[in-house]
Amino acid sequence: MNAKALGLPGRILGVARLSDGAKGATTQRKIARKLPVQKIWSTTALVALQLAVLVGFVVLWEVAAEFKIIDPFFWSQPSSIWSTLVIFLTQGDAFTDIAFTFRSTIFGFIIGTTGGAVLGMSFWWSRNYAQIVQPYIICLESIPKLALAPLIVLVFGMGLSSKVATATALTVVVSTLTAYAGVQAVDRDQERLFYSLGASRWQVFKKLVVPSCIPWIVSILRVNIGLALTGSIVGEFVSSQHGLGRTILYAGSTYEISLVWVAVLILSALSMVMYVTVAWLEKVLRKGVVH
Repeated sequence: MNAKALGLPGRILGVARLSDGAKGATTQRKIARKLPVQKIWSTTALVALQLAVLVGFVVLWEVAAEFKIIDPFFWSQPSSIWSTLVIFLTQGDAFTDIAFTFRSTIFGFIIGTTGGAVLGMSFWWSRNYAQIVQPYIICLESIPKLALAPLIVLVFGMGLSSKVATATALTVVVSTLTAYAGVQAVDRDQERLFYSLGASRWQVFKKLVVPSCIPWIVSILRVNIGLALTGSIVGEFVSSQHGLGRTILYAGSTYEISLVWVAVLILSALSMVMYVTVAWLEKVLRKGVVH
């Protein structure tokens, strides 16, 4: 119905239109409000703040231990840890232990990630095969694999092999499930297109499935390096002649708390180096996939 039919004066309708227009303008201004922009600090400022937090924590720790606010027997103190670190690096088997833990971690990481990725992508070849194997993979994932470490050491011995096996056990299942998720995410329309153009199953797998799964596999690298390191340390806890895990276990059993902290600090530095390296590798692989 029009304005005349309603019998409304033109002035009232004009005011109503102006009111509606004002409301619309207010709504647009609210929608157009900019998101708050957070100022990003410079790298120098961030690093300086991080160092300040670290120094402050160390100073508070030292003061608290010196004035018996915390028990230095159980918590040790930074000055004692530093002295133990110097002795450990100059007179102990520090570099032998670091090399042993590093090798077992890297080998377990490579074997577990590669083996799991191959196993997960192999599920593409047969749905029946995937349905048969998948429950066992999920069952293995639910089992606390750290509880299997004593059995692994008994089977593979006290040397490097058992530590690599433990690290592999922690990484292979995660890699398998991630690669299988990548297989399930493959575009079926592209798969049909490949077959319609005369491609064989191997060509579809090589040209479509593998490139589709690589981003999924790459995304799990940072998680796997941490799991591999955990597996190596646990294997060394159970039984080992070398390694940072053995050092921590020995120091704890003899109440050398400073040595425990030294091994933990070295282990933290080693894990950070490996994490940064894997993060760099992930960026390189992602560039290769994108380009």
